[in-house]
Amino acid sequence: MIRKIIEINEEMCNGCGLCADACHEDAIGMVNGKAKLLRDDYCDGLGDCLPACPTGAITFVEREAAPYDEAAVKAKQQKAVDAPLACGCPGTESKALHHFEPAETAAQTVPTQLRQWPVQIQLAPVNAPYFEKANLLIAADCTAYAYGNFHSEFMRGKITLIGCPKLDPVDYTEKLMEIIKQNDIKSLTIARMEVPCCGGIEMAVKNALQASGKFLPWQVVTISTDGRILE
Repeated sequence: MIRKIIEINEEMCNGCGLCADACHEDAIGMVNGKAKLLRDDYCDGLGDCLPACPTGAITFVEREAAPYDEAAVKAKQQKAVDAPLACGCPGTESKALHHFEPAETAAQTVPTQLRQWPVQIQLAPVNAPYFEKANLLIAADCTAYAYGNFHSEFMRGKITLIGCPKLDPVDYTEKLMEIIKQNDIKSLTIARMEVPCCGGIEMAVKNALQASGKFLPWQVVTISTDGRILE
């Protein structure tokens, strides 16, 4: 069929990728540093990509093209959501989570249970006064997003430190050892996600506790990616 569809001038394309980001149907991709229309039937002909292009490399033309196939676009997008990421780590597998949403009854503000700042392990001062006689929660940063009642059930009455062993390019062991060693910590709670890479924060706390030479009550709580406490 003859229909309106985009055309990309590769000589004018600077490879910025803004058009690919603007295309909600994933019809445009970057190939060898240039924007390319991947499939005619993915292009709806509405032109969301046109204003995103800083060089004017995208225009409309009318030509013979397959009709826009919305079902094929949605199937491709769902496949991308369900597929694991390229690194192959089980903890990075993409998935959609579906939860029951209770009916809203009234506007409500839930009070924070955060008792200190900063919360990042790397930023917290070793000798901060709030560590004295503290029940210390050391948590992987995803836990607060995965578990809905994290503030009330985990952070209440505790000093909270967070980190991500997957993303932070440091070993927390030495820093945590100094915090435990130099302060009168009453207890330790480790909150981690079920994904394998999150074991790094658990191991760092255990090693820090051992290196400190102190004997403290401690526990590990593992949270699933769909928001359940596993242990």
